[in-house]
Amino acid sequence: MSRLFLILVFATTVVLTAQRPNILLIYTDDQSHRTVGCYPESFDWVRTPNIDSLARNGVRFAHAYIGKWHTGTDTGMGLDWDYQIVWNRPGFTDNSRNYFNDQMITFNNGQTRLVEGYSTDNYTKWAIEFIKDGKGRKDETKPWYLWLCYGAVHGPYTPAPRHVGDYTNAVVPIPKDIFDPRPGKPSWLQNRSAFRERDGEIMSGKMTFADAVRQYHEGVLAIDEGVGRLVAALKESGQLENTLVVFTSDQGFAWGQHGVRSKLAGYDATIRAPLIISMPGSLPRGQVCERPVGGVDLIPTFHRFAGIELPWQMHGHDLTPLLRNPQAAWKHPVLIANTWNSFGSDTAVIPADGGFRAGIPWYVMLRHGRYKYIHSLLENEPARHSYQGASSDRYSPTCMASAVARINGQCCSKVGRWLVQSSRIASFLS
Repeated sequence: MSRLFLILVFATTVVLTAQRPNILLIYTDDQSHRTVGCYPESFDWVRTPNIDSLARNGVRFAHAYIGKWHTGTDTGMGLDWDYQIVWNRPGFTDNSRNYFNDQMITFNNGQTRLVEGYSTDNYTKWAIEFIKDGKGRKDETKPWYLWLCYGAVHGPYTPAPRHVGDYTNAVVPIPKDIFDPRPGKPSWLQNRSAFRERDGEIMSGKMTFADAVRQYHEGVLAIDEGVGRLVAALKESGQLENTLVVFTSDQGFAWGQHGVRSKLAGYDATIRAPLIISMPGSLPRGQVCERPVGGVDLIPTFHRFAGIELPWQMHGHDLTPLLRNPQAAWKHPVLIANTWNSFGSDTAVIPADGGFRAGIPWYVMLRHGRYKYIHSLLENEPARHSYQGASSDRYSPTCMASAVARINGQCCSKVGRWLVQSSRIASFLS
């Protein structure tokens, strides 16, 4: 993947008062919400005390769909960021697989050198130097925005040496649809699995399925420790009460759900991410928001907290009403469009073969309240609906019929309007 992993700092050019907060965005890679202990979908052996503490001191969003796009080789230094430390993968392609050790790091768009050590720990150290020591901050009287972008827990899911084997005895349940059949799932998910059986064991590549899942979770432990160190740095420097801390990931990762060992398909198992927002003294503590939200909602929210007007109309919505009252009504759906590395006018024509990559075609997904609509952009592939209700009515034909009617009446019309407004392929609407 060509995404740049960054520690990026932005200082606003408008005059800010002391009351306007700092913003710390902690952004991980491929980290499922199931890896965070405060999420009920996590295994009972998952240990993330520091991330869980953020949730106890803030608002946890139960259904977050963040997403990303790859920006190529432009790091934006001098245009958007005042201070930057970046793993320069595009500039040093031979180093592009070193997600966790010995990375070619470019400092402030200048010197590039090989930095040894475990990358998660290095990123945490540099962030703490910025927060606590002011390294890279031009004016320590102004609020700051820090984007701390971890490479973990991307494949090969390498844990820090101190965490290897921490989950050795953890029992890993096997998803019920890791192998066929998968009734009700689209054609491209049938007759396939990223896993195989060998001598009575389910294998994930050269590892057993259970060992692979354990290693993936071990890779999260250094992230959790990093969160603890960051919060401690904020507290010790007297900045915690005036810092909006946001913890999230670009997407999740499926381990056997629907037979997938991947990300980016339109299922919660693959793309649902953790999202926790904390600001002690200003936001509610220990609250859970069940309203689905998206990555595009973070930008208007950051502008709102920084007291900056949006420079143009954006797709996202300020989350402040939900942060003040997590049970507040929320009329905004979440739209995720997967067109891989095609954007803008390049998406005007849907590839005849469905645009498959990593076994996943182009699709659009809409999540609204308890309802989800997924449409794979494949010829003759029916749209898929899902309904997330109470366990007592999940399989009720009456409830499902009502859900599908609401999806068809609300979600489909929203997708249709978006496609028309965005000049997407008209045949989709037929």
